[in-house]
Amino acid sequence: MNPLPEYVGDLPNICGQEPLVDQVVTAARAKPLFAKHGGVDFSKVRAATAIALHQHQPLIPAGGGDLRTATLISNLQYMMENQGIGDNYNAGAFVWCYKRMGEFVPQLVGEGKSPRCMLEYSGTLLHGLRKMGENHVIDALKNITCNPDYNSCIEWLGMPWGHAVAPSTPVQDFKLHVRAFQHHFAAIFGWEALERMRGFSPSEMALPNHPDVAYAYVKTLVDCGFQWVLIQEHSVVQVSNGRNPERPHIPHRLVCTNSKGETASIIAIIKTQGSDTKLVAQMQPWYEAQSLSRVELAGHSIPPLVTQIADGENGGVMMNEFPGKFMEVARASSHGDVPMMNASEYLEHLFALGIKETDFPVVQPIFHDRIWARMKPGDGPEVLAKVIADLKQEDGRFHMDGGSWTNSLSWVQGYDNVLGPMEEASALFYEKVLKPGTPTDDPRYRNALFHLMASQTSCYRYWGQGLWTDYGREICQRVKDIIHYDFE
Repeated sequence: MNPLPEYVGDLPNICGQEPLVDQVVTAARAKPLFAKHGGVDFSKVRAATAIALHQHQPLIPAGGGDLRTATLISNLQYMMENQGIGDNYNAGAFVWCYKRMGEFVPQLVGEGKSPRCMLEYSGTLLHGLRKMGENHVIDALKNITCNPDYNSCIEWLGMPWGHAVAPSTPVQDFKLHVRAFQHHFAAIFGWEALERMRGFSPSEMALPNHPDVAYAYVKTLVDCGFQWVLIQEHSVVQVSNGRNPERPHIPHRLVCTNSKGETASIIAIIKTQGSDTKLVAQMQPWYEAQSLSRVELAGHSIPPLVTQIADGENGGVMMNEFPGKFMEVARASSHGDVPMMNASEYLEHLFALGIKETDFPVVQPIFHDRIWARMKPGDGPEVLAKVIADLKQEDGRFHMDGGSWTNSLSWVQGYDNVLGPMEEASALFYEKVLKPGTPTDDPRYRNALFHLMASQTSCYRYWGQGLWTDYGREICQRVKDIIHYDFE
């Protein structure tokens, strides 16, 4: 199969070969890819730990003095070019953070150790690094991703290309983000690397809890070939008793049913609560795993898996303390009874024991139990809307904003001035681009999609009102202008 070019003109290769992507992903699901190559004797593992690094930089209209005409550049490039503002002096350190796993893994493997790390880089970051000429970062990542000496140590996770928050991103657009990331990733790292992408990491750990959106979310992941999704502990409850997961260190099954009675499910790996960046930077998940022992599941004795994800660059602890602690733990854990493992590798070992997905405890998004206590799946969206309205009126804490890594931040409330333009741009894209069936390899389609996905980055709703919301609205306006110019 011929490799995809990384760029088509000036734009990253985010669309146009979806059938090939589907073909590769579907064929790969039948292959054991991790357990045989990882060198872990699962029968002797008492407990294990999995860490993931989330890396992201948005695209912003800052390549010039006028917001309305400024070139869309990486926020990292803006930081690099304006190091006297705020904490932009960290730009150089950030670049090294994006590269450094490409240095740590070869060094540790050369010492005979077995490091593990899951990586999640947004499409906007990967594109930004290329446009800045930071090719050495991509080269280092390619080495540990594609070189068989190292690739059993690294697991790449899928994500929405533009770092979109699932609960408040239009459903059809979210699927475009997921597909675009797979497409772009294959263009950078190759088809064989895409085969090994089994897990999905949601931006901001956001899980939709509106039943119809949650169902569409899980169905999108399954349709795109993902085997499992990372979820936040407090964003789900057990179907059996309505409590938060009581055994967070074993896999679960996330089951979502919509108002029409349709059900979709996917394996869920639970990220436990806590101060994410410090936990990973100081490798505390491994120390927690050391205190655990094997547990019973479906008649089998299995090791629990302590899983945690954090920003890979933000904060002094992650920038400065992580390298030493990661190297120390990788050395101490290798070939012991509490190793580092990646989640897909761990699941493959479970399945080799005869454990099935249906053996995992079942969870559903928060508040679903309260909804289904008042209606039946199949009653339809109108009944669902009334039930939700009634519950909101009765309880001010009840919401359909979704769960994420933080309980104190809403991705919806207070952001009408961004969400409005985002929804307008999305509706226009659907009406003028998707609905008429524009071919995905059409340059006009790629340009409109690129800007649409860039406009839906979570950053425009993270930093509060001000310049960042201005950025978001400006990119949304560009989406509308592009569609009016190219498709009308």
